[in-house]
Amino acid sequence: MGEAIKQARIAYKKGEVPIGCVIARGEEIVARSRNSKISDNDSLAHAEIKAIKKAQKKLGTKYLYDCTLYVTIEPCAMCAGALINARVGKLIYGAREPKTGCCGSLYDLVSDERMNHRIPYEGGVCGEECERIMKEFFEERRNK
Repeated sequence: MGEAIKQARIAYKKGEVPIGCVIARGEEIVARSRNSKISDNDSLAHAEIKAIKKAQKKLGTKYLYDCTLYVTIEPCAMCAGALINARVGKLIYGAREPKTGCCGSLYDLVSDERMNHRIPYEGGVCGEECERIMKEFFEERRNK
């Protein structure tokens, strides 16, 4: 999660919503990413989506069964769906996202038995730090 937090801090410095993500296979990090919706002018440029694409390319596969995705904020519906479609093996996230989170907060898409793939997950890992980064970012924006 420390590497995902580093990515979130980079996004923060660039004026992006500070969400960072890494994908690991065993002890090896195969992809790093962060939000770039603003700089890319792309509403789909979420950290998880970008990391999944990088990992698939590096590993030469569309399925990431043996990978763990670490992200600083609970994934939204789009990202949770992408995790399911990419067959991510496990999800670890930092802070809960009560407004859009779909991995336990607003909805639990990754555990829905009607889906063709379910993902075990753990939330709250370094949660206070991840939440603090988001709060500082939005407080700073409001004050501008």
